[in-house]
Amino acid sequence: MRITPMKKIRTMLLTTLFLSLMIPSLSFAESALSRFSRLHNAGLLITDGYGRTLKSKRATRSFIPASTVKIATAWLALTRWGENYRFRTDFFYDRRDSTLWVKGSGDPYLVSEELSQIARELARRGVNQVSRIALDNSVFESGLVLPGTGTTNNPYDAVPSALAANFNTVNIKKRNGRVISAEAQTPLTPFAISMKRRFKRGTLRVNTGRNPHNAEKYFAELLAAFLRNEGVQVGRSIISGRVPALRATYQHYNSRTLAEVVRPMLKYSTNFIANQLALALAADAYKQPANARLVKRYMNNTLSSYFHWRNFNLQEGAGLSRKNHLKPTQLVDLLNRFKRWKYLLPKKATGVYAKSGTLKGVSTLAGYLVRGNEWKPFALMINQSVPHNLRIRIAKQLRKTF
Repeated sequence: MRITPMKKIRTMLLTTLFLSLMIPSLSFAESALSRFSRLHNAGLLITDGYGRTLKSKRATRSFIPASTVKIATAWLALTRWGENYRFRTDFFYDRRDSTLWVKGSGDPYLVSEELSQIARELARRGVNQVSRIALDNSVFESGLVLPGTGTTNNPYDAVPSALAANFNTVNIKKRNGRVISAEAQTPLTPFAISMKRRFKRGTLRVNTGRNPHNAEKYFAELLAAFLRNEGVQVGRSIISGRVPALRATYQHYNSRTLAEVVRPMLKYSTNFIANQLALALAADAYKQPANARLVKRYMNNTLSSYFHWRNFNLQEGAGLSRKNHLKPTQLVDLLNRFKRWKYLLPKKATGVYAKSGTLKGVSTLAGYLVRGNEWKPFALMINQSVPHNLRIRIAKQLRKTF
């Protein structure tokens, strides 16, 4: 068949158009790995489903892991307690003086809906008048602040406490100069109203402050408000101490399983949940009030014993401390054991399920590259300033390559 000059021109134009569309995407992908190859303070390890190395660079060097530490925290909690574990909070009603005692366990997910259910159950069990609410926070050490926690009012800097409502945060807004709750399910309390000085208008979500006693006060106020909604008369006195020898009136098991707590922690990188889990693990293991020293001891000793790791350090469970150090090989070890719970990791891109980590000058990503039925563990650790999206670009190209 004879090809006319016009057909040749049309074919050349179509070919040029096709290449012009393809080349930018190819160069974009290539630039991610070529950019990584020039980094001087970065490590990488990818293995196949059998543990064989597919790509490695500085895989045995220690790096600051940032929030990829939350994978370790999740694994420790799921291994110790199981994915169906539910946190328990105990309530004791002393009918002699109408005191309602609450013993905290460090439950990280005591949100308003849980407190509403608790109040309903207590009223159903005959608690109709409360002269004071007494808090037993002894499972955690008093005045606790973990390494790496910032001093801002942002929710991600919320301090842990044995009894905590709504992740130790307050969500309020101003409407026509009046403070109201920004959540339909959450009553407005005196402590929440006291936050009004922090803003002039709009909506404000802040943590309850550096002092854990603020968080405990807010918890008691919210519980009192929900009890009043059930028709219970509640006094305004709030005290702290140890529960006396009383029989539990009600034991509340959180409606969320541990897996359902871990999933949002990994997806939204919730520092508060991670640190609550780390503290609760230490308290459970050592049977004494948990503190930063016991958290460090539990995390390092348990991981070292299980994986036989050397030359690593974890100060806390959220990944906020710059004193945390892990190697790509160690994160991949962890991910190999985490495979039974791989569905808890968030999807970052097609075929990339991973936990990211970000601090100033730190960009990390660890999880699985998925093709077909094969989940390949990988750890990417960059400890120098790079574009925010570089780690995802690298992971996407690695998935296509391997």
